[in-house]
Amino acid sequence: MEKGYLCMVLHSHLPFVRHPEHEDFLEEDWLFEAITETYIPLIKIFERLLQDKVDFRLTMSLTPTLISMLTDGLLQERYLRHINRLIELSHKEVERTRWQPDFQHLANMYLFSFYEARNVFERYGRNLANAFKGIQDAGKLEIMTCAATHGYFPLMEVAEASVRAQIKVAVSHYESVFGRKPKGIWLPECGYRPGDDEILKEAGLKYFFSDSHGVLHGAPRPKYGVFAPVYCKSGVACFGRDLESSKQVWSSIEGYPGDYYYREFYRDIGFDLDYEYIRSYIHPEGVRINTGIKYYRITGSENKQPYNPHMAQERAAGHAGNFMFNREKQIEYLFGFMHKKPLIVSPYDAELFGHWWHEGPMWLDFLIRKICFDQKKIRLITPSEYLAENPRNQVVTPSLSSWGWKGYNEMWLQGPNDWIYRHLDQASERMTELVKDFSHTNPDGILKRALNQALRELLLAQSSDWAFIMATGTHTTYAIRRTKDHLLRFTGLYEQIKSNSIDENWLSDIEQKDNIFPGIDYKVHQ
Repeated sequence: MEKGYLCMVLHSHLPFVRHPEHEDFLEEDWLFEAITETYIPLIKIFERLLQDKVDFRLTMSLTPTLISMLTDGLLQERYLRHINRLIELSHKEVERTRWQPDFQHLANMYLFSFYEARNVFERYGRNLANAFKGIQDAGKLEIMTCAATHGYFPLMEVAEASVRAQIKVAVSHYESVFGRKPKGIWLPECGYRPGDDEILKEAGLKYFFSDSHGVLHGAPRPKYGVFAPVYCKSGVACFGRDLESSKQVWSSIEGYPGDYYYREFYRDIGFDLDYEYIRSYIHPEGVRINTGIKYYRITGSENKQPYNPHMAQERAAGHAGNFMFNREKQIEYLFGFMHKKPLIVSPYDAELFGHWWHEGPMWLDFLIRKICFDQKKIRLITPSEYLAENPRNQVVTPSLSSWGWKGYNEMWLQGPNDWIYRHLDQASERMTELVKDFSHTNPDGILKRALNQALRELLLAQSSDWAFIMATGTHTTYAIRRTKDHLLRFTGLYEQIKSNSIDENWLSDIEQKDNIFPGIDYKVHQ
């Protein structure tokens, strides 16, 4: 007998990184790596499940910045150049390892994988958003939106117009890509501030997700904890994360990804091989980078052993069975005293699957098939399906929370990054001022272009990624530069609009660089 539900959620996000002014730009590789190692492997799994007529449900966010990059012609061309370079390198590796059978087997595996990635990329007209759209249209995947540029809402309390703009731009962009309105939203960094659900309601969104303590610390206390959604006073539903199932997967220490037979992420030929051999396949300035070709397993010691794909596959199958068994027991236990079917919400960063945890997509494939064929207690479900089947839920006001370090705002508000907010808040106030200045007119031509570009620059400056990177100390120079560049461009546009002296050549230049959201309307910032 079916006793409960499992809602698997993948949050897919990358910041908007596009630099047409450079032939090669290091941070653009974030997208290219994710396409090869996460998005295409997931697409292939979904396609096989559909082909095998496996009835599954999965929920996935695709952020507007990620979709914008996946649909951008320049980045599509650059990805094709990137994958062709990896194919060339793999051919060289097959030859170099001809006397090392363990490594040559892996070199051939990578060669085949890169050819497959290129084939999938070309089959969807170089636009992978179309692949995810097709799976959603087949009724197996529920795609959520996110804030336009992943702005962190709990620290935008004095910039509510910007929160509203982040959501409205995102909803409009989603509809233009997927041909339907989004039902739910992944709040950036899972960050919730009481009252933001009213803005979600205005935009027609039905649900969002919170970390566990956001629901558990709500008022009044939720009767069923995180094992049933709650309604905010606005009527928007909030789904709380289950810690047990989440930690079992994402933890590199206690979770599955740390298994000694899985592939070692940190041993890559981009760093291991001789510089002269690898120099044509790393950054042109000589910076060593990950190529994605990795020959070792985690092993559990400094003496790394060659990776064995067959053994890793067996471990993935075993771990999928273990995860399903644990969810069965968890659901049985909860069903016994809840006297209703519990909902287990298990959200993860999508890039964990394939990029960080090479076997992640394989594990997900095994899990979905096992749930479909090997048991009868759990049903995979999406949030909107759950709400349709279970429309009566407790009304609770969730607490301020995030899924970041320590659970609140500290990751985005500390020494390395706290300086940004006075500038972001002032820019938000100025954007509202510009909207009011032209509220009784209908500007067109260069003035309208400048107003729309001002909003683009403000949204890009608000991305939570820059503050996060500053806090972690990786790519810090780039994050600071991006924050300052967008704020300075916004300020320049603001001053030129106010003085009626818009520099069209400069405007055209930044429109070409920061070309996100071509249909944006500055009036949404109010």
